[in-house]
Amino acid sequence: MIKGSPLHFDFEKLWKVGMLDWHGKMPERMIDDELEEAFWAQSMKKKTYKQTDDYAKKMYEKMKQHIPQHSTCIEMGPGWGNYTFQLRQDVTSLTLVDGSGSVLDYLKPYFNNDANVQFVHSKWEEAQIAQHDVVVGVNCFYRMYEMNAALKKINRLAKKRAIIGLTTGPIQPHYVILDEQFGYDIKYPRRDYITIVNMLYQLGIYADCEMLKLEREFRYDTLQQLYEAQSKKILSPRFDIAHVKASLERFIAMEDGQYVYRHPFYAAIITWEPAKLPG
Repeated sequence: MIKGSPLHFDFEKLWKVGMLDWHGKMPERMIDDELEEAFWAQSMKKKTYKQTDDYAKKMYEKMKQHIPQHSTCIEMGPGWGNYTFQLRQDVTSLTLVDGSGSVLDYLKPYFNNDANVQFVHSKWEEAQIAQHDVVVGVNCFYRMYEMNAALKKINRLAKKRAIIGLTTGPIQPHYVILDEQFGYDIKYPRRDYITIVNMLYQLGIYADCEMLKLEREFRYDTLQQLYEAQSKKILSPRFDIAHVKASLERFIAMEDGQYVYRHPFYAAIITWEPAKLPG
């Protein structure tokens, strides 16, 4: 347990403040379970067969290096299976924990005849679950308010290794131009992987953190679609569309009849061997 210098700051408090919207209020989805479930129900309906994000394979290859052979594994918040399908190939058994029934209902048909895949419909904070060799959670922490308790639970339930993955910045580069050149207020990210690393440190967990460079691609049929989509993080109540166009100009390419915007981003892979914590 770290007390006093060098970290006086309450990083869990910073995490909680970062959950608030830009008016200082908690977004409804953060606290309304029915609204959250409705979101996931609609999201799952849009998914095609084993649809996963392009970057997930690269992230998993890094995560896989930390998974011992013949491990039992818990995956927190599997969503539409970005890592689930790959995990199942590399572990002896897999327990999927998710607060959304729609998410689990989406995944169950893929494992109908697999007795070594278990489904637990519960928030992570409330899940009653035994220890496994490995606990994995990627981009599943956005509704977790008591993060210290959530991290302690990961540490407690992992016998051999805990693995957290989070995608992170930088923000699309044209927003930086809109901020620095044109003076707009921008919705920069308010929570990030580094806060979790610092929370772990303050708990007495010395985690490794590896950064993986990735690329995000956006495609649009029209410039109007592009401008509308890429102005949503402008916080200022009014803006000049000419400024949006100017900020985007250098980043846009025309490919196969579509307007393509690519920019770099990163994934943080945070791993640690379970630590014995006070209390």
